[in-house]
Amino acid sequence: MTVERTGVRLDCGRRTPQLNLPLSRDIPMSKPARSMLVFGIYLIANALLLVASPNTFLGLLGLAPTTEPWIRVLGIVVGVLGAYYVAAARQELTGFFRATVWGRAIFLLGVALLVLLRLAPPVLIVFGLVDVAGALWTRAGLRSQIGTA
Repeated sequence: MTVERTGVRLDCGRRTPQLNLPLSRDIPMSKPARSMLVFGIYLIANALLLVASPNTFLGLLGLAPTTEPWIRVLGIVVGVLGAYYVAAARQELTGFFRATVWGRAIFLLGVALLVLLRLAPPVLIVFGLVDVAGALWTRAGLRSQIGTA
């Protein structure tokens, strides 16, 4: 038995079901999926800079250089998160899209709280604002699908 939904084919006739993602772009990507893809690429780009040249990243933000390994560890985590976003976008995982809208808004609140408590520099709010902008883009895309479903 083969189940196909939004361009993703799940072949259940085999002992181990296989998820076959479309290799071509014959099926257009939805608006929320496109926002997730762009955000995932943004995360991966930040991750590469955090891992490969953390002090360059910190310098761009006006922050002091470091020799600690934690910023590279953060880069790895951010890269994995970015890969999740890209994979979810390619598979049109709407439930994940919805969850990230809340998660990205909470991230801004968390960063803002750290800044208010003087535990983080104000420049970090920029990352929270980028997250919220992406979340609003995803939310708008999800809302536009309600009218077309």
